[in-house]
Amino acid sequence: MGYTGGTTQDPTYGNLGDHTETIQIDYDPDQISYEKLLEVFWRSHDPTTRSWSRQYMSALFFHNDEQRRLAIKTRDFQASQRGQKIYTRILPAPAFYLAEAYHQKHALGSDRPLMEVLRPLYKTNNDFMNSTAVAKVNGYVGGYGTIASLEAELTRLALPTEVIREVLDILQGYGRKPL
Repeated sequence: MGYTGGTTQDPTYGNLGDHTETIQIDYDPDQISYEKLLEVFWRSHDPTTRSWSRQYMSALFFHNDEQRRLAIKTRDFQASQRGQKIYTRILPAPAFYLAEAYHQKHALGSDRPLMEVLRPLYKTNNDFMNSTAVAKVNGYVGGYGTIASLEAELTRLALPTEVIREVLDILQGYGRKPL
């Protein structure tokens, strides 16, 4: 989570200026294509709704001409499929500013038992925030995925077996139904 699209230097949640709250996705094109990420993006929000503020506007920030071309192509496809105007803006990606720590991994951050298991695995807050395993658990706590898919992911990420078991035991104890 962070801020981009504006001119304010070093924005914060309390001093956002003309920035928009965003996420920045670092991805490996050998693992997933930009086109697949765009499919997820368009499915993950309603692009036909007007934004009520710059802070929360629907936007897709591109880093190069190919991303811009694909973003426009998929936006136009969405407009034709939906038969409605698309209000999601497609803009060049200026500097990205990471949001304050309390905005990161929000779903997981409010889960004390899981934080007590995962936090000690990482030497620094930066290591914790950049961990793929932490991101996966945060997504699951946020309502995405199944226990089985999370277990497979955590196993592939080479977490200690006892940590994987503790995380899964905590999550299974919540009685949440798989998606």
